Amino acid sequence: MAMRLTARPTAEGAGGTSARVATRSYRWWTPYVFMAPYLALFVTFVLAPIGYGLWISLHEWDINLPAKPFVGLDNYRELLDTGSVDGPRFWAAMRATGIFTALSLPFLLVVSLFVALLMNGRFRGRNLYRAVYFAPYVLGVAVVGLLWRFLLDGNIGMVNHYLGVLGLPDDIQWTTDTPAAWWGLVGVTVWWTLGFNAVIYLAGLQDIPAELYEAARVDGAGAWHRFAHVTLPGLRPVFLFVVNATLLASANMFGQSYLITAGAPADETKTAIFLIAETGLRRFEMGTASAMSFVLALALMATSAVVFRVFRDRQEDR
Repeated sequence: MAMRLTARPTAEGAGGTSARVATRSYRWWTPYVFMAPYLALFVTFVLAPIGYGLWISLHEWDINLPAKPFVGLDNYRELLDTGSVDGPRFWAAMRATGIFTALSLPFLLVVSLFVALLMNGRFRGRNLYRAVYFAPYVLGVAVVGLLWRFLLDGNIGMVNHYLGVLGLPDDIQWTTDTPAAWWGLVGVTVWWTLGFNAVIYLAGLQDIPAELYEAARVDGAGAWHRFAHVTLPGLRPVFLFVVNATLLASANMFGQSYLITAGAPADETKTAIFLIAETGLRRFEMGTASAMSFVLALALMATSAVVFRVFRDRQEDR
């Protein structure tokens, strides 16, 4: 007598299937659980301050007064009005920011690349060499500012002293006259932040395949041609990051100007961040300071967009 065997799901099999179905049905929230801590911090410390700052910029906001009347876009209009009190001061500070950025950016890009190329070589003591160049970057801006404030002093500073020893002019007023004040601020900034860019470049150099250099040598390419046709193209993504980060950092310069020159002479070295801090924290005009901050932020966003567009166009041309 033939017997028909029918497979019946066991209790264990049915339970396992149910567990898998339940796991799949609740799997949609897993990414949000991992993202929740970051999103909470991002909203609390980034989005909320931005929104609050925008709200303040639409008011005549004096922290010492209880009344903070809504003025709409008047704070922004005053910045664009050349006949107002804050307008000329703000654009003079923006000009100072542009001067400092234009002077410091080439040094921070080119000199740091040269240092990174030396760091990437094989020689005894290269770890010490890397540490020496990166060491200033770990110092705080207060330490750097106060240190160089005395070194650059026109009367008792060590810089003028050694210039005199070398037979060079030793009466340069690095902290009170322009253009010496600009070159002093640029020199201090390059000395302080050079190591960071050099380390980023070094990481990019070590990521370039050695086979490309070997192939270039086989083809008879010299050191300059290897640098131009292997190193620079290989560093293109790193170079984009370094340019953008250095541009933003230079445009946000504050501590060096505040501690070394105090904006002298006649506020010529007072940068936009310096003026914003002074307007909001000394004059207590938080509405105007917030409007200045957003105008500066828009300018930096536009500049960053131009940088990305230029690099993208060059990449497409290749």
